Amino acid sequence: MFKENLTLFFLLASFCVFSQIGGESTYQFLNLISSPRQAALGGKVITIMDHDVSSGLYNPATINGDMDKQLAINYASHLGGIGYGTAAYAYTWDRHVNTFHAGVTYVNYGVFDGYDIDGNATGEFRGAETAISLGYAYRIPRSDLYLGANLKMISSKLEQYNSLGAALDFGMVYMIPKIDFIAALSIRNMGTQITTYNDLNEKLPLEVTFGLSQTLENIPLRWHLTFENLQQWPLGFSNPARSTSDLDGNSSEEKVGVLNEVLRHTIIGAELFPNKGFNIRIGYNFRRSEELRIVDQRNFSGLSFGIGLKLNKLRFSYTHAKYTSASNSSFFGLQIEL
Repeated sequence: MFKENLTLFFLLASFCVFSQIGGESTYQFLNLISSPRQAALGGKVITIMDHDVSSGLYNPATINGDMDKQLAINYASHLGGIGYGTAAYAYTWDRHVNTFHAGVTYVNYGVFDGYDIDGNATGEFRGAETAISLGYAYRIPRSDLYLGANLKMISSKLEQYNSLGAALDFGMVYMIPKIDFIAALSIRNMGTQITTYNDLNEKLPLEVTFGLSQTLENIPLRWHLTFENLQQWPLGFSNPARSTSDLDGNSSEEKVGVLNEVLRHTIIGAELFPNKGFNIRIGYNFRRSEELRIVDQRNFSGLSFGIGLKLNKLRFSYTHAKYTSASNSSFFGLQIEL
């Protein structure tokens, strides 16, 4: 039965994996970072399987009994004055198999000045998007394999245009408790638009992520290794600003080598004192670093760091993430044990 379930999971996944990347699909907010803890570890980490109820938003297979009656509220002051946040709650009906998860992701793009094609002011308008999810995870009997799924309903309003959509996330977690090791896979945003903005049907931002994580035996540190956007290869593009010219004026484009391509899919992170009341987190996103770095200037793009603090039934989280020398992001989170 275990082999049959595992085979079915990968068979379904293979039908849904196809190449997509940013700018080629709608509802891009679905792939924003879900919590300060995830942001501190470099983003898109899918190997957090403990009390952190926000982790179920990104990998539904991490939904577990330790999340029971945990409520998380997160907010990020993002780039360009964009504000977005997430909320999540879990409830365990039966501690052995039945933990249910609910979540919300919301983005407010702010207020814009509108103009017609002749440059005449038409007044202010706003943009906002929301996704509501319901999730469930199941442990395969007599194994350490967990499968999970999220069903998401999506609403988007951009000026006078509106769109509704629906999507599914699938996740898998395999644990080796003896050495505190986790391997995880998530396939997110498999779905479609129900209503379109202007009679043009667009793809959803499908993303396949694979992760590994382990707590060291003699050091209070847990490392996370994440490979993002596995549905897209190659991921790198030549940057025109980094082209070079020889003495004869011949221009050569930037070359993206194999190692550089692999690194652009890679995120690394670590938590110091992961099981204590106070912990320190740090991460590095190679793709963010490479795409946002400025030629001949060090600005530490891709680096993120944060802290977590537990006080009785409250958990506070804060993360600062470096994007460019012009703008960075701060993430705030509060988790309450109800």
